[in-house]
Amino acid sequence: MARVVHLTRRFFGSLRPGGPGAADREWAESQLLPGELELWRRMPGPDRRHSVVVARRVQRALGEQAARPVLAAALLHDVGKLDAHLRTYGRVVATLAGGVVGRDDAVIHQWTRTRGFTRRVGLYLTHPELGGDQLALAGSDPLTVAWAREHHLPPEQWTLDPAVAEALHAADDD
Repeated sequence: MARVVHLTRRFFGSLRPGGPGAADREWAESQLLPGELELWRRMPGPDRRHSVVVARRVQRALGEQAARPVLAAALLHDVGKLDAHLRTYGRVVATLAGGVVGRDDAVIHQWTRTRGFTRRVGLYLTHPELGGDQLALAGSDPLTVAWAREHHLPPEQWTLDPAVAEALHAADDD
């Protein structure tokens, strides 16, 4: 039920145009390396707003432990969604499709090898892998890359320090 509430809030939040306010934007940009900043600026406004909320929650939860790579992980965990080029309603369909196939990797990866909307749904559902690759190419810290790849995995598969991973996960409301 918590996931449905989270997704419902994200949906309605995504209908509001624009990115974060000036102060939040400046703060977020100060946490990112040049390659990361380029990726973050390409994210749609609602995604950047969400990422700032997640990063601020992580900062409050971890205090001094919230080092720059941790905050970058919070800000960029969903960057792989860029490759799907889906807007709000397409993302809703992709999320529902993921629920139907149960995130079956074979089916989802087959979708990425097709064309059109089905390919974009497959890309959306593989956004953790895609985001990890983008961040690695951008020169991100290994922690930032790892969280992008792992943020939809079960906790027993996380490779980050458990306290950091739990703070990142809890801040994302997933």
